[in-house]
Amino acid sequence: MIVRAYAKINWALRILGKRPDGYHDLETLYQQISLCDVLTIEEAQELSLTCSDPTIPNGETNLALRAARAIGAPPVSIHIEKRIPAGGGLGGGSSNAAATLVALDEMFSLAAPLHELALRIGSDVPFFLIGGRAYATGRGEELTPLPSLPPTPLLLLLPEERVLTAEAFAVVRRYSPPAGADMEWTNDFEEPIFERLPRLRELKARLRDVGATWAGMSGSGSTIVGAFRTESERDEAMTRFEGVRCEAAITV
Repeated sequence: MIVRAYAKINWALRILGKRPDGYHDLETLYQQISLCDVLTIEEAQELSLTCSDPTIPNGETNLALRAARAIGAPPVSIHIEKRIPAGGGLGGGSSNAAATLVALDEMFSLAAPLHELALRIGSDVPFFLIGGRAYATGRGEELTPLPSLPPTPLLLLLPEERVLTAEAFAVVRRYSPPAGADMEWTNDFEEPIFERLPRLRELKARLRDVGATWAGMSGSGSTIVGAFRTESERDEAMTRFEGVRCEAAITV
């Protein structure tokens, strides 16, 4: 079976406080986008995982492999053709895990409790089971699907700097009050991350300068995203960012 594992961005993200279990309570607006990894899953003698990106671990820390173990399916080989960068705030590992759960559930007619399994693997994973646009609270797993937006052209700037999620939470200095699904499109991670990595602030400003109607950091970074009125405006803006990996995408 060949499946696509789509990335996400966060239109907004608020950090409400730390929980007794060590996690943080969040509010966020998730948005699925067209950038994706492609997973090829085949029945095999033993469970294994390979990836086109040699920097991606293929052992027990890989969320797709953990998903395959968690669902209890017969052994398979999983190959990930990687386009979503790790450490970019785009949820690539979580999306791979969700795609693996759905694929194995279908391949072997398991009728597994996918949401429960997804949450055990990671806080972002349940969103990728539903996709689209959603308001999320709790750890990010309490989801309310929202009406889709008109397809929106996006430009993703993928700098070499990477941000580990745990490190990002460690530098947060203040918490926000809850705002509900109509929250302003801001990200509480931006202020502390931009202080550590000022180039990311510059990239956000440059996106606005070249015509983005909205620009912001996705998740805990380091991807900076701009939304544009038209694909032609987005494509013209892409030519202005030499030296930075760019990806054209669209909301889905």
